[in-house]
Amino acid sequence: MDSAAVLLLLLLTVTARTLLHVLGTESVTALYGETIVVPCNDGAPAPEDLMFVKWKYEKDDGTPGDLLIQQARSSEATVQATDQYAPRVSIDHTLTLRITQASLRDQKTFTCMVVSDSNLMEYPVTVSVCKEPSSVQIMDRSAALQKDRATAVGTCVAADANPAATIMWKKNGKPLVADGKSVLITPSMTLDPVSGLSTTSSTLQYAASKEDNVSVFSCMSTHQLTNQEAELEPFPIHYPSEKVSLQVLSKTPVVEGDNFTLKCHADGNPPPSSFFFHMKGQKALVENSDTYTLTSISREAGGEYKCSLADNEKMESSQTIVVSYLDLSLTPSGTVRKAIGDNFTVKVEQSSSGVAQVSWTKNGQEVRQPEFSWLTYADAGVYVCELSMPGLTRRCSVELMVEGKPEITGLNKYRPDGASYKVLTCEATGVPEPSFHWSVNSTSEESSYINGKATHKITVIPKLNLTVTCSVSNRLGDHTLTINVSTVFKEEKEEKGKILFALPLYFTFLFNN
Repeated sequence: MDSAAVLLLLLLTVTARTLLHVLGTESVTALYGETIVVPCNDGAPAPEDLMFVKWKYEKDDGTPGDLLIQQARSSEATVQATDQYAPRVSIDHTLTLRITQASLRDQKTFTCMVVSDSNLMEYPVTVSVCKEPSSVQIMDRSAALQKDRATAVGTCVAADANPAATIMWKKNGKPLVADGKSVLITPSMTLDPVSGLSTTSSTLQYAASKEDNVSVFSCMSTHQLTNQEAELEPFPIHYPSEKVSLQVLSKTPVVEGDNFTLKCHADGNPPPSSFFFHMKGQKALVENSDTYTLTSISREAGGEYKCSLADNEKMESSQTIVVSYLDLSLTPSGTVRKAIGDNFTVKVEQSSSGVAQVSWTKNGQEVRQPEFSWLTYADAGVYVCELSMPGLTRRCSVELMVEGKPEITGLNKYRPDGASYKVLTCEATGVPEPSFHWSVNSTSEESSYINGKATHKITVIPKLNLTVTCSVSNRLGDHTLTINVSTVFKEEKEEKGKILFALPLYFTFLFNN
């Protein structure tokens, strides 16, 4: 007789002697992929008159399915299952059923049937299988958020869970509540057709403000086994320009002949990269740049300049540009030759974009504007007129040359103490520099010429009493003077005579006193 027939005979025997007792259903929870532990009678000891224990389960169609049977006098259980449970079920010494590799298909009611000589008891146990999400991450992260316009932040996904996880969005740690305007949350859930696991998704759309550029968005997955959170770095906030400003980047003031650069700035984010520059009735489009440079500008370039957004010309800014300039001329200019005693005046002609300061120098020294009614040689020199205003300076010069024919102003002689020679000095004025000519030969010469004054010295040893002539000349004329020069011997004799003449007078003075 086979084991099934024996079991049937035993059941009929027990049923004839006892009543079937079914207790209330217990429940256990198992972890996905782990071993399901289903206790029999909550782990209570088996009755002393135990005949056998049988585990069975309720199939999807409601019919019972056998798993295994354990005889009281046997140490080995007999596996009766012929489906996917056959390799997965076992029973331990406490009559507890063990099912390996738990999956959602194991969420059933398993019944432990305990048969003894005196009773037949059934202990049904409902099994639930739980699995925490395999991952929680934010997908399809936006590159930037739009100010005052709902923009997708991202989609939070809690994958492969049972039961399904719930998702909550947060900003700076505080929950976000959908309001249909600035906060839009779209949840969804999908089931894996093979595993039966749930994947929960939640897409957040958010209308940002400028201050949200430091906000931290996160999503939290809540599950009975664990809570997990994913966080995003702060987003750049994009918004259209509200204001445009025009700047002059070049040094100020803007000077005629210089280059100057205009820069257009808009406060949008990202900053606009194309602008129109409006200049003196002309319009230029600049792309991928915010500057425009004008070169070698003239004074006519002054006036109002504008810039505007390329896609919105009504949003503009303007600047009034003043081009600084200076014009300076002298009359006369260059090199001017005048005769001594002439009059001389320099006329200044100037034009400027503002108030300019005028100053004069002569040979590097500050002087007044040249205006002479009687020129002297000392008035000659280079006169420089400087016209200046902030950021701009102009200079013009005139070289005045005062000319005159030579005139001897002094002719002198002297003999150094104890010397056997005499030094003759001839002084003269004149421009151009006069040349000197003496009527005697000299042993040495020395000359100088400063500001129209010439000096010429010679050394002579006169053998006889002489009349010496000094002649000076330049291209305008000449002049001559003479001087008597005696010999050195005659001067010594005269000096001795003077001494002898003076001695009687000296003694007479001493006697009388």
